[in-house]
Amino acid sequence: MRARRLIPTALAAILMSATAGIVTATPAAADPCGFYETSRDAFYHHCTGDGSRVVIKVEVALAPDYERCVAPGKTWLGSASRIQGAHYVGRTC
Repeated sequence: MRARRLIPTALAAILMSATAGIVTATPAAADPCGFYETSRDAFYHHCTGDGSRVVIKVEVALAPDYERCVAPGKTWLGSASRIQGAHYVGRTC
């Protein structure tokens, strides 16, 4: 009888700790490094501590792709319906 009470208690503790980990991880995902979209806009977040500027390739729907130099932090690329993606090309600017 005692074992039956311990198992649900242990499972509840595991679920609560797993949920706590998810909740604390969510704010960090608000501005992830690299390309990301919101419901309306596309961004590239250059995460660095050294102040470097990097070249990214921006992929555009129904238009030529282009390269852009971005500074540290978040850069708005355009409408999420127009921008399909962006990635670091391996060089600084």
